Amino acid sequence: MRYRVLGGTGIEVSVHCLGAMMFGAVGNPDHDDCARIIHHALDQGVNFIDTADMYSAGESEVIVGKALRGRRDDVVLATKVHFPMGEGPNRGGNSRRWILKEVEESLKRLQTDWIDLYQVHRPDHTTDIEETLDVLGDLVGQGKIRAFGCSTFPAEDIVEAHHVAERRGLRRFRTEQPPYSLLARGVEADVLPVCRRYGMGVLTWSPLASGFLTGRIRKGQPIDLTTGRASLSPNRFDPSIPENAAKLEVVEELIELAADLGCSLPELAVAFPAAHPAVTSVIIGPRTMEQLEATLKGAALTLDDRTLDRIDEIIPPGTDLYRADGAWRRPALTDTARRRRLPADRAAG
Repeated sequence: MRYRVLGGTGIEVSVHCLGAMMFGAVGNPDHDDCARIIHHALDQGVNFIDTADMYSAGESEVIVGKALRGRRDDVVLATKVHFPMGEGPNRGGNSRRWILKEVEESLKRLQTDWIDLYQVHRPDHTTDIEETLDVLGDLVGQGKIRAFGCSTFPAEDIVEAHHVAERRGLRRFRTEQPPYSLLARGVEADVLPVCRRYGMGVLTWSPLASGFLTGRIRKGQPIDLTTGRASLSPNRFDPSIPENAAKLEVVEELIELAADLGCSLPELAVAFPAAHPAVTSVIIGPRTMEQLEATLKGAALTLDDRTLDRIDEIIPPGTDLYRADGAWRRPALTDTARRRRLPADRAAG
Protein backbone atom coordinates (compact mmCIF):
# COMPACT_ATOMS: atom_id res chain seq x y z
CA MET A 1 0.00 0.00 0.00
CA ARG A 2 1.24 3.46 -0.92
CA TYR A 3 0.68 6.58 1.21
CA ARG A 4 0.32 10.27 0.41
CA VAL A 5 0.04 13.43 2.51
CA LEU A 6 -3.51 14.74 2.79
CA GLY A 7 -3.77 18.30 1.53
CA GLY A 8 -0.82 19.82 3.34
CA THR A 9 -2.09 18.64 6.75
CA GLY A 10 0.93 16.39 7.34
CA ILE A 11 -1.46 13.45 7.79
CA GLU A 12 -0.42 10.43 5.71
CA VAL A 13 -3.23 8.38 4.20
CA SER A 14 -3.32 5.25 2.08
CA VAL A 15 -3.80 5.80 -1.65
CA HIS A 16 -6.95 3.72 -1.38
CA CYS A 17 -9.53 4.63 1.23
CA LEU A 18 -12.19 2.29 2.61
CA GLY A 19 -15.61 3.82 1.96
CA ALA A 20 -18.31 2.73 4.42
CA MET A 21 -21.43 3.74 2.49
CA MET A 22 -22.46 0.12 1.94
CA PHE A 23 -22.18 -0.81 5.63
CA GLY A 24 -25.66 -0.90 7.15
CA ALA A 25 -29.22 -1.26 5.92
CA VAL A 26 -28.51 0.18 2.47
CA GLY A 27 -25.89 -2.48 1.70
CA ASN A 28 -24.63 -5.02 4.22
CA PRO A 29 -26.73 -5.09 7.43
CA ASP A 30 -24.50 -7.70 9.12
CA HIS A 31 -22.41 -5.65 11.56
CA ASP A 32 -19.99 -8.46 12.32
CA ASP A 33 -19.35 -9.10 8.63
CA CYS A 34 -18.77 -5.38 8.03
CA ALA A 35 -16.28 -5.35 10.93
CA ARG A 36 -14.39 -8.23 9.33
CA ILE A 37 -14.20 -6.29 6.07
CA ILE A 38 -12.89 -3.22 7.90
CA HIS A 39 -10.29 -5.26 9.80
CA HIS A 40 -9.12 -6.99 6.63
CA ALA A 41 -8.69 -3.64 4.88
CA LEU A 42 -6.62 -2.34 7.81
CA ASP A 43 -4.54 -5.50 7.78
CA GLN A 44 -3.80 -4.87 4.09
CA GLY A 45 -2.37 -1.42 4.86
CA VAL A 46 -5.45 0.77 4.41
CA ASN A 47 -5.34 3.42 7.15
CA PHE A 48 -8.08 5.73 5.83
CA ILE A 49 -11.84 5.19 6.35
CA ASP A 50 -14.56 7.46 4.98
CA THR A 51 -18.18 7.43 6.10
CA ALA A 52 -21.03 9.94 6.59
CA ASP A 53 -23.75 10.63 9.10
CA MET A 54 -26.50 9.93 6.56
CA TYR A 55 -25.24 6.52 5.39
CA SER A 56 -28.00 4.15 6.48
CA ALA A 57 -29.25 6.94 8.80
CA GLY A 58 -26.20 6.79 11.04
CA GLU A 59 -25.80 3.00 11.07
CA SER A 60 -22.61 3.12 9.01
CA GLU A 61 -20.95 5.35 11.62
CA VAL A 62 -22.09 2.98 14.36
CA ILE A 63 -20.55 0.00 12.55
CA VAL A 64 -17.27 1.82 11.93
CA GLY A 65 -17.11 2.96 15.54
CA LYS A 66 -17.54 -0.57 16.87
CA ALA A 67 -15.03 -2.01 14.39
CA LEU A 68 -12.33 0.51 15.37
CA ARG A 69 -12.31 -0.31 19.08
CA GLY A 70 -8.67 -0.81 20.00
CA ARG A 71 -7.46 0.40 16.58
CA ARG A 72 -8.65 4.00 16.51
CA ASP A 73 -5.19 5.55 16.84
CA ASP A 74 -4.01 3.75 13.69
CA VAL A 75 -6.83 5.08 11.49
CA VAL A 76 -7.43 8.39 9.75
CA LEU A 77 -11.19 8.69 10.14
CA ALA A 78 -13.35 10.86 7.89
CA THR A 79 -17.07 11.53 7.99
CA LYS A 80 -19.49 14.10 6.57
CA VAL A 81 -22.37 16.40 7.41
CA HIS A 82 -25.09 18.09 5.33
CA PHE A 83 -27.95 15.77 4.36
CA PRO A 84 -31.14 15.72 6.48
CA MET A 85 -31.16 13.46 9.51
CA GLY A 86 -34.84 13.14 10.39
CA GLU A 87 -37.97 15.13 9.61
CA GLY A 88 -38.53 18.83 10.08
CA PRO A 89 -36.62 22.08 9.50
CA ASN A 90 -33.05 22.68 10.67
CA ARG A 91 -32.19 18.97 10.51
CA GLY A 92 -29.60 19.31 7.78
CA GLY A 93 -27.55 21.75 5.73
CA ASN A 94 -24.34 23.64 6.46
CA SER A 95 -25.44 26.06 9.16
CA ARG A 96 -23.60 26.61 12.45
CA ARG A 97 -26.68 25.38 14.30
CA TRP A 98 -26.79 22.05 12.48
CA ILE A 99 -23.06 21.36 12.27
CA LEU A 100 -22.57 21.92 16.02
CA LYS A 101 -25.37 19.51 16.81
CA GLU A 102 -24.51 16.83 14.26
CA VAL A 103 -20.78 16.66 14.95
CA GLU A 104 -21.65 15.59 18.50
CA GLU A 105 -23.94 12.86 17.16
CA SER A 106 -21.23 11.60 14.81
CA LEU A 107 -18.67 11.52 17.62
CA LYS A 108 -21.07 9.41 19.71
CA ARG A 109 -21.84 6.97 16.89
CA LEU A 110 -18.16 6.65 15.98
CA GLN A 111 -17.20 6.20 19.66
CA THR A 112 -14.31 8.63 19.34
CA ASP A 113 -13.20 11.95 20.80
CA TRP A 114 -12.09 13.38 17.46
CA ILE A 115 -12.69 13.17 13.72
CA ASP A 116 -9.61 13.46 11.53
CA LEU A 117 -11.42 14.87 8.48
CA TYR A 118 -14.90 16.40 8.73
CA GLN A 119 -16.42 17.09 5.32
CA VAL A 120 -19.32 19.21 4.13
CA HIS A 121 -21.17 16.64 2.05
CA ARG A 122 -22.71 19.04 -0.49
CA PRO A 123 -22.99 22.81 -1.09
CA ASP A 124 -25.74 24.72 0.70
CA HIS A 125 -26.51 28.02 -0.95
CA THR A 126 -28.93 29.00 1.82
CA THR A 127 -25.97 29.33 4.20
CA ASP A 128 -23.14 31.83 3.76
CA ILE A 129 -19.89 29.95 3.22
CA GLU A 130 -18.35 32.25 5.86
CA GLU A 131 -20.77 30.82 8.42
CA THR A 132 -19.77 27.26 7.54
CA LEU A 133 -16.01 27.92 7.54
CA ASP A 134 -16.27 29.80 10.84
CA VAL A 135 -17.96 26.96 12.72
CA LEU A 136 -15.65 24.32 11.22
CA GLY A 137 -12.65 26.39 12.30
CA ASP A 138 -14.10 26.55 15.82
CA LEU A 139 -14.35 22.75 15.88
CA VAL A 140 -10.68 22.48 14.91
CA GLY A 141 -9.81 24.84 17.75
CA GLN A 142 -11.85 22.73 20.17
CA GLY A 143 -9.99 19.59 19.08
CA LYS A 144 -13.15 17.81 17.93
CA ILE A 145 -11.93 17.67 14.34
CA ARG A 146 -8.39 17.81 12.98
CA ALA A 147 -9.15 19.19 9.50
CA PHE A 148 -12.17 19.82 7.30
CA GLY A 149 -13.04 19.63 3.63
CA CYS A 150 -15.85 19.66 1.11
CA SER A 151 -17.46 17.02 -1.08
CA THR A 152 -18.85 17.30 -4.61
CA PHE A 153 -18.45 21.08 -4.71
CA PRO A 154 -18.24 22.77 -8.13
CA ALA A 155 -14.98 24.54 -8.87
CA GLU A 156 -16.46 28.03 -8.46
CA ASP A 157 -17.69 27.23 -4.93
CA ILE A 158 -14.26 25.90 -3.96
CA VAL A 159 -12.64 29.11 -5.23
CA GLU A 160 -15.18 31.27 -3.39
CA ALA A 161 -14.56 29.34 -0.15
CA HIS A 162 -10.82 29.96 -0.37
CA HIS A 163 -11.29 33.65 -1.14
CA VAL A 164 -13.66 34.06 1.82
CA ALA A 165 -11.27 32.18 4.12
CA GLU A 166 -8.37 34.43 3.09
CA ARG A 167 -10.39 37.63 3.29
CA ARG A 168 -11.90 36.83 6.70
CA GLY A 169 -8.88 35.13 8.24
CA LEU A 170 -10.66 31.79 8.57
CA ARG A 171 -9.41 28.22 8.30
CA ARG A 172 -9.88 26.79 4.81
CA PHE A 173 -11.07 23.61 3.17
CA ARG A 174 -8.18 21.14 3.07
CA THR A 175 -9.81 18.52 0.85
CA GLU A 176 -12.44 17.94 -1.82
CA GLN A 177 -14.24 14.66 -2.55
CA PRO A 178 -15.51 14.52 -6.17
CA PRO A 179 -16.83 11.62 -8.27
CA TYR A 180 -14.12 10.50 -10.69
CA SER A 181 -13.80 7.42 -12.87
CA LEU A 182 -12.93 6.20 -16.35
CA LEU A 183 -16.48 7.09 -17.39
CA ALA A 184 -16.76 10.36 -15.42
CA ARG A 185 -13.77 12.57 -16.20
CA GLY A 186 -15.48 15.96 -16.10
CA VAL A 187 -13.66 17.05 -12.93
CA GLU A 188 -10.39 16.98 -14.87
CA ALA A 189 -11.45 20.22 -16.54
CA ASP A 190 -11.93 22.38 -13.46
CA VAL A 191 -12.27 20.78 -10.01
CA LEU A 192 -8.96 18.89 -10.03
CA PRO A 193 -6.90 21.82 -11.39
CA VAL A 194 -8.47 24.11 -8.77
CA CYS A 195 -7.65 21.65 -5.99
CA ARG A 196 -4.01 21.49 -7.14
CA ARG A 197 -3.87 25.27 -7.25
CA TYR A 198 -4.96 25.53 -3.62
CA GLY A 199 -2.94 22.56 -2.39
CA MET A 200 -6.04 20.58 -1.44
CA GLY A 201 -6.12 16.85 -0.96
CA VAL A 202 -8.56 14.99 -3.20
CA LEU A 203 -10.54 11.87 -2.26
CA THR A 204 -12.38 10.50 -5.29
CA TRP A 205 -15.52 8.39 -5.14
CA SER A 206 -17.39 5.95 -7.42
CA PRO A 207 -14.35 4.54 -9.31
CA LEU A 208 -16.51 1.64 -10.57
CA ALA A 209 -19.22 3.99 -11.89
CA SER A 210 -22.06 2.36 -9.94
CA GLY A 211 -21.22 -1.04 -11.41
CA PHE A 212 -20.54 -0.16 -15.06
CA LEU A 213 -16.84 -0.88 -14.52
CA THR A 214 -17.18 -4.15 -12.62
CA GLY A 215 -17.08 -6.20 -15.82
CA ARG A 216 -20.50 -7.67 -15.01
CA ILE A 217 -22.43 -5.22 -17.21
CA ARG A 218 -21.56 -6.02 -20.80
CA LYS A 219 -22.76 -5.17 -24.28
CA GLY A 220 -25.04 -7.83 -25.70
CA GLN A 221 -25.54 -9.56 -22.35
CA PRO A 222 -28.80 -9.45 -20.36
CA ILE A 223 -28.91 -6.87 -17.58
CA ASP A 224 -31.20 -7.53 -14.63
CA LEU A 225 -32.95 -4.22 -14.01
CA THR A 226 -34.86 -5.56 -10.96
CA THR A 227 -31.97 -5.99 -8.50
CA GLY A 228 -29.08 -4.00 -7.04
CA ARG A 229 -28.32 -0.47 -8.23
CA ALA A 230 -30.11 -1.14 -11.52
CA SER A 231 -33.41 -1.56 -9.66
CA LEU A 232 -33.01 1.89 -8.09
CA SER A 233 -32.42 3.65 -11.42
CA PRO A 234 -33.34 1.32 -14.31
CA ASN A 235 -33.00 4.09 -16.89
CA ARG A 236 -29.33 4.44 -16.02
CA PHE A 237 -28.65 0.85 -17.07
CA ASP A 238 -31.24 0.09 -19.75
CA PRO A 239 -29.14 -0.75 -22.87
CA SER A 240 -31.94 0.37 -25.20
CA ILE A 241 -31.27 3.98 -24.16
CA PRO A 242 -28.60 5.47 -26.49
CA GLU A 243 -26.46 7.05 -23.78
CA ASN A 244 -26.28 3.71 -21.95
CA ALA A 245 -25.38 1.93 -25.18
CA ALA A 246 -22.51 4.42 -25.59
CA LYS A 247 -21.23 3.55 -22.11
CA LEU A 248 -21.32 -0.16 -22.92
CA GLU A 249 -19.30 0.42 -26.11
CA VAL A 250 -16.60 2.17 -24.09
CA VAL A 251 -16.69 -0.55 -21.42
CA GLU A 252 -15.89 -3.18 -24.07
CA GLU A 253 -12.84 -1.19 -25.18
CA LEU A 254 -11.71 -0.81 -21.57
CA ILE A 255 -12.11 -4.54 -20.95
CA GLU A 256 -9.87 -5.19 -23.94
CA LEU A 257 -7.30 -2.73 -22.60
CA ALA A 258 -7.37 -4.38 -19.16
CA ALA A 259 -6.81 -7.78 -20.77
CA ASP A 260 -3.78 -6.41 -22.63
CA LEU A 261 -2.40 -5.19 -19.28
CA GLY A 262 -3.05 -8.55 -17.62
CA CYS A 263 -5.50 -7.15 -15.08
CA SER A 264 -9.25 -7.04 -14.56
CA LEU A 265 -11.49 -4.10 -15.45
CA PRO A 266 -12.13 -3.28 -11.75
CA GLU A 267 -8.37 -3.23 -11.10
CA LEU A 268 -7.88 -0.83 -14.01
CA ALA A 269 -10.81 1.31 -12.84
CA VAL A 270 -9.49 1.60 -9.28
CA ALA A 271 -5.95 2.38 -10.46
CA PHE A 272 -7.03 5.09 -12.91
CA PRO A 273 -8.01 7.94 -10.52
CA ALA A 274 -4.85 7.42 -8.45
CA ALA A 275 -2.76 8.22 -11.54
CA HIS A 276 -3.91 11.84 -11.59
CA PRO A 277 -1.42 14.15 -9.83
CA ALA A 278 -4.21 15.98 -7.97
CA VAL A 279 -5.64 12.81 -6.40
CA THR A 280 -4.58 11.81 -2.90
CA SER A 281 -6.77 8.77 -2.27
CA VAL A 282 -9.37 6.69 -4.13
CA ILE A 283 -12.41 5.61 -2.14
CA ILE A 284 -13.48 2.00 -2.62
CA GLY A 285 -16.88 1.05 -1.21
CA PRO A 286 -17.23 -2.75 -0.92
CA ARG A 287 -20.32 -4.48 0.37
CA THR A 288 -18.65 -7.89 0.71
CA MET A 289 -15.21 -9.29 1.47
CA GLU A 290 -14.96 -10.55 -2.11
CA GLN A 291 -15.56 -7.06 -3.47
CA LEU A 292 -12.91 -5.63 -1.14
CA GLU A 293 -10.30 -8.17 -2.24
CA ALA A 294 -11.10 -7.64 -5.92
CA THR A 295 -10.76 -3.86 -5.75
CA LEU A 296 -7.69 -3.86 -3.50
CA LYS A 297 -5.79 -5.64 -6.26
CA GLY A 298 -5.89 -2.35 -8.13
CA ALA A 299 -3.94 -0.71 -5.30
CA ALA A 300 -0.73 -2.30 -6.54
CA LEU A 301 -1.32 -1.38 -10.18
CA THR A 302 0.49 1.65 -11.59
CA LEU A 303 -0.54 2.93 -15.01
CA ASP A 304 2.25 4.13 -17.33
CA ASP A 305 2.01 6.95 -19.87
CA ARG A 306 1.30 4.57 -22.74
CA THR A 307 -1.69 3.10 -20.91
CA LEU A 308 -3.01 6.52 -19.95
CA ASP A 309 -2.67 7.65 -23.57
CA ARG A 310 -4.75 4.65 -24.66
CA ILE A 311 -7.40 5.54 -22.09
CA ASP A 312 -7.46 9.11 -23.44
CA GLU A 313 -8.11 7.71 -26.92
CA ILE A 314 -11.04 5.61 -25.66
CA ILE A 315 -12.62 8.37 -23.59
CA PRO A 316 -11.14 11.86 -23.98
CA PRO A 317 -10.02 13.86 -20.92
CA GLY A 318 -12.76 15.90 -19.29
CA THR A 319 -15.54 13.75 -20.79
CA ASP A 320 -18.52 12.58 -18.73
CA LEU A 321 -20.33 9.54 -20.12
CA TYR A 322 -21.76 8.80 -16.71
CA ARG A 323 -23.28 10.85 -13.92
CA ALA A 324 -22.61 9.48 -10.46
CA ASP A 325 -25.58 8.69 -8.22
CA GLY A 326 -26.03 11.43 -5.66
CA ALA A 327 -23.77 13.90 -7.44
CA TRP A 328 -24.66 17.54 -6.81
CA ARG A 329 -26.71 19.29 -9.46
CA ARG A 330 -26.67 23.03 -9.94
CA PRO A 331 -29.81 24.67 -8.48
CA ALA A 332 -29.86 27.09 -11.41
CA LEU A 333 -30.65 24.10 -13.65
CA THR A 334 -32.88 22.07 -11.33
CA ASP A 335 -34.97 24.78 -9.66
CA THR A 336 -37.30 26.41 -12.18
CA ALA A 337 -37.82 29.42 -9.90
CA ARG A 338 -34.19 30.37 -10.46
CA ARG A 339 -34.74 30.62 -14.20
CA ARG A 340 -38.15 32.32 -14.42
CA ARG A 341 -39.21 35.77 -13.36
CA LEU A 342 -42.39 36.11 -11.32
CA PRO A 343 -45.42 37.56 -13.13
CA ALA A 344 -45.15 40.77 -11.09
CA ASP A 345 -41.53 41.12 -12.17
CA ARG A 346 -42.52 40.71 -15.80
CA ALA A 347 -45.22 43.35 -15.46
CA ALA A 348 -42.85 45.77 -13.79
CA GLY A 349 -40.04 45.09 -16.23
